[in-house]
Amino acid sequence: MCAPNRRHFVVGTVASFAAGRAVAAPPQHELFVKAAFAMRARAVESGDQAYGAVIVRNGDLIGAGPSRVIMKNDPNAHAEREAIKDAQAAMNRTDLSDCLLYSTSRPCQDCERAAAQARIARMYFGRDAADGGAPQLR
Repeated sequence: MCAPNRRHFVVGTVASFAAGRAVAAPPQHELFVKAAFAMRARAVESGDQAYGAVIVRNGDLIGAGPSRVIMKNDPNAHAEREAIKDAQAAMNRTDLSDCLLYSTSRPCQDCERAAAQARIARMYFGRDAADGGAPQLR
């Protein structure tokens, strides 16, 4: 029963990309979306910008990052880059090609570039986990 559902999701995803549309992530991603929004809440509680992100590998959360731009006085401490650094440290490697990025909003161009350089497989963003595809170096 699971195989047909998975196949239908894959076929639907391919069809949506062919049509040039982003698609929502399947329901099992809800936990990771909630985790990204928990990071967003942590950022807001600490007086920072309202952004959060997490990195997931094989269904396990391995990196998390609230925005720390204000806290660190660092314009590069965006949530996505903080989560990427956290995941790289946790895995003791820079290649995150078997990982997914979940973010509270579409990553900025610099964060998408950082995700591409880390070789993140795919990005999901927002409350509905829109599929942003594989990060691009742009």
